[in-house]
Amino acid sequence: MEKLKLKKPVIYGMCFGIGTLLLGGLWYADISQKSLKNNEDDLIYVSKLFDDGIQSVVSTQNTIIKPYNNTSVKALNNFYDYKADEKTQQNSIINYETTYIQNSGIAYGGINDTFDVISVLPGTVASVKEDKLVGKIVTVEHDSNIVTIYQSLSEVTVKEGDVVAQGTIIGKAGESNLEKDLGNHVLFEITINGKYVNPDNCYNKKIEQLKSN
Repeated sequence: MEKLKLKKPVIYGMCFGIGTLLLGGLWYADISQKSLKNNEDDLIYVSKLFDDGIQSVVSTQNTIIKPYNNTSVKALNNFYDYKADEKTQQNSIINYETTYIQNSGIAYGGINDTFDVISVLPGTVASVKEDKLVGKIVTVEHDSNIVTIYQSLSEVTVKEGDVVAQGTIIGKAGESNLEKDLGNHVLFEITINGKYVNPDNCYNKKIEQLKSN
């Protein structure tokens, strides 16, 4: 077979063409890599943007709980309600040295030992006081003009200005001179817009529901 002989100009042209194709391929690969990197940076930025501004669609609004977590604790008396039946009203009157006082809260206790008293909602401790009749008192302010008062405490574990979460231990139940026969207990009161309300009508309700009480 006769060998094909190529002239030098043809060889030079072929080499130039191949070199051009190689350089073009390298240039395209570099551009593509940079483009992918830029797109990756954009994706990271967008992801961070969503992470920074993400909001849960699940409601985290608290419902009011009872001021204790000991399952053996029970209600010892009732909130005074003029609409209640006679028996309930009798159990909501406090007799102190021949003076009859309408109970503006509910006393919880019924066990020999003391027990933890907890905040029923998130809030801020408005005051910590001590009274000769009802012992140590902690008042906590919550959203929507809701205030909770914890009386007859033997110990207090918070101070004025503290921000407390729901379930935070604020003290220990104790005895009081007002109701000595109750033993260790906490006298729990709730006010909404300055008006005392029955705690039993508030448990397991959200703040928006409490406002309508």
